[in-house]
Amino acid sequence: MAALIRDGRLIGAVLASLALGVTVTHAGEDALAPGKEPAILALSDLNAFDPDSAQDASPETPAIPDPEPLLQTGEPDAPDGEAEGASQPETDGAVAILYDTDILPEPAARMRTLIMEAAATGDLEALRPLIGIGPEATRLTIGGLNDDPIDFLRASSGDEGGQEILAILLDVLDAGFVLVEREGETPVYLWPYFFAVPLEELTDPQKVELMRIVTAGDYAEMQVYGGYNFYRIGITAEGAWSYFVAGH
Repeated sequence: MAALIRDGRLIGAVLASLALGVTVTHAGEDALAPGKEPAILALSDLNAFDPDSAQDASPETPAIPDPEPLLQTGEPDAPDGEAEGASQPETDGAVAILYDTDILPEPAARMRTLIMEAAATGDLEALRPLIGIGPEATRLTIGGLNDDPIDFLRASSGDEGGQEILAILLDVLDAGFVLVEREGETPVYLWPYFFAVPLEELTDPQKVELMRIVTAGDYAEMQVYGGYNFYRIGITAEGAWSYFVAGH
């Protein structure tokens, strides 16, 4: 039963987007081509929600990273490794997979904690104070959102109360992560790291980590699709919740 619910997450998210008039695109084999902007479903930021301003989804929010520059990976740092060296492993230019949240800048660590505490309440409304509006809003879709973000998340969930979405938030933020740094852009911490790593390069222990978030059936479909395409979360070094999205 759990597998059926999990396998329906992406379908549910897409159907919810269509029902709310949100444009969702599906990339083909060129989804990972350099310069491509990934098509997504996503969340929001720090200001109190104002329904009159929810129409103003801004293209100026921090960019959701294209996976192409991140498609090399080295061995991950051990979750229980020594504090010195484990937090910033040597990877010879490959992606550094991180587990130690103590390395996060204080604003980013605080936002992660706030999101997880809100999700643990089981009430989607607990996320509302963290969902911003206007230029600083968390991105829920690539094309912008013209509906109440909480209603959108509830409609995207596989259950009526939205608890599935809250569980996804907790699972994703409990996974390993990577730091995405682009010239001229605010650094973004991205969860989970699977979005930045080719699936064929995952070790067996990493596959176990992945299947704490998705099912084996999801994983098989991702291999056909060409990469991780389930939910991911971005939090800037400055503590802004940039996006909560699924897909490419």
